[in-house]
Amino acid sequence: MNNTENSTYRCKFDEDFKYVLLPVSYGIVFCLGFILNVLALYIFLFRIKPWNASTTYMFNLAISDMMYVISLPLLIYYYSQGDDWPFGVVLCKLVKFLFYTNLYCSIFFLLCISVHRFLGICYPMKSLGWLKVRNARIVSAVVWLVVAAFQSPILYFVTTSVNGEHTTCHDTSSKDLFDTFVVYSSVNLALLFCVPFVVILVCYVLMARALLRPSTATSQASNFKRKSIKTIIIVLLVFIICFLPFHVNRTLYYYFRKLDLDCYILNAINIAYKVTRPLASANSCFDPILYFLAGQTVRRNIISRAGISKLKSKFSNYVQENNWSSVTNKNAGDITSTPSSSSTVITKM
Repeated sequence: MNNTENSTYRCKFDEDFKYVLLPVSYGIVFCLGFILNVLALYIFLFRIKPWNASTTYMFNLAISDMMYVISLPLLIYYYSQGDDWPFGVVLCKLVKFLFYTNLYCSIFFLLCISVHRFLGICYPMKSLGWLKVRNARIVSAVVWLVVAAFQSPILYFVTTSVNGEHTTCHDTSSKDLFDTFVVYSSVNLALLFCVPFVVILVCYVLMARALLRPSTATSQASNFKRKSIKTIIIVLLVFIICFLPFHVNRTLYYYFRKLDLDCYILNAINIAYKVTRPLASANSCFDPILYFLAGQTVRRNIISRAGISKLKSKFSNYVQENNWSSVTNKNAGDITSTPSSSSTVITKM
């Protein structure tokens, strides 16, 4: 068995799998996350004007994801070299800080998007004053400050150590600080994951009740309902796939180590914890899906950039070439509209 992240611990874990799993999974997250978030940031900055409150939260979510994605090449190199960190203790602390900052900023910005949608659906008139862009900017700044403050102890706990010819960048802390680190991690779990998750669940239950209530809604209102249901599904999937398994396994991993259980049990939970870490990173790829499906303006700009209009033109030509034609003015050589309508009418010959 290979050494665990701290060679002074009693157990030595079998971690050969992570030297393949983590570089490959982080490499995929880096490639997809970088492309998708660069595209999202470009659209937010240059294609969407003016912003609304939802756009503001999504932009900050994309910034958070991008900050994490650009740190991944260091981790890819580290795990591909068998836990050998050549970049110094400062970058080790910074990479871990960026991981947890992205993780909890993502959770809180998803919370902001969910609460914003909840207020717009359940209290549309009363919440008009709260749903302004200026308030969204203030809330976003508070999220950054609060999360950064909560994650700043990472810069103290995380360190490196020399193990033979290798330098390890620890995921937790040194052995003498581990018990304190577990307490700190538990506070993060309660305040930065459990509380937002419960609030989101409550909001979505109330939103679902309102959306599923029978009504004589207009087509515009029906589109808004469908978009809101998509938001509910996407955010819940991100929490269930990315955040929940990671937090459950990480908590068990820390407390099982603190209780000094049998090495067989510790090795099993260590494997589960390492497997769920790439899932937590994958939220950087899943968040842009939220922009596309939940944001009509973003979706319209992505479709425009993808050249869908050209595809529509090619399809029209294809239709005409395959025995379809438009109603034409027999005195003209070009296709024209009928005198009674401003649009071209397509008929089967």
